[in-house]
Amino acid sequence: MSKRSNHYEAAFEEYLRARRAPYIAVDESRRSLMPLDLPEDVVGSLKSLDFLVTSSQGFTWLVDVKGRQFPSGRQNRLWKNWATRDDLAGMARWENLLGGRFQSLFVFAYNVSGEVSPLPAEQLFPFRDGRYAFLGVRLAHFTEHAKLISPKWQTLAMPSASLRQWAQPMDDLL
Repeated sequence: MSKRSNHYEAAFEEYLRARRAPYIAVDESRRSLMPLDLPEDVVGSLKSLDFLVTSSQGFTWLVDVKGRQFPSGRQNRLWKNWATRDDLAGMARWENLLGGRFQSLFVFAYNVSGEVSPLPAEQLFPFRDGRYAFLGVRLAHFTEHAKLISPKWQTLAMPSASLRQWAQPMDDLL
């Protein structure tokens, strides 16, 4: 297992190891550079992925882990699921560069801190002192249903009802 300071990513990696899912952890110390022969609006740095994970359906997930508390904040909000426009654009670029056997997936790694959980208790993954729920949302579904929540930070999120409709437990996606 690679050394990860982000406990959400570390928990997800340990989850993959426990499930014996074939994966590659991406070294995020450098951003990839796009080839110079691409159109001008595409050239530049490319947001790093967190993992490449092989699925049993014959393709590879391009995974970006999004760590969130569940519930979250002073108001105990459920289903926090924001991502930035840069996240969406980067994931779409990776999909386009690598082709049809690669599909982008946001994995919302929820650190469950109470009795309410996005998954049944038996599906939570214990890691260190926490319990984690891993839910995957395909980039296409996130992009289709996401709404802008902060113009300043360029963040988007799916309404909770849409997330509950499209998010799948990672066990189902492997």
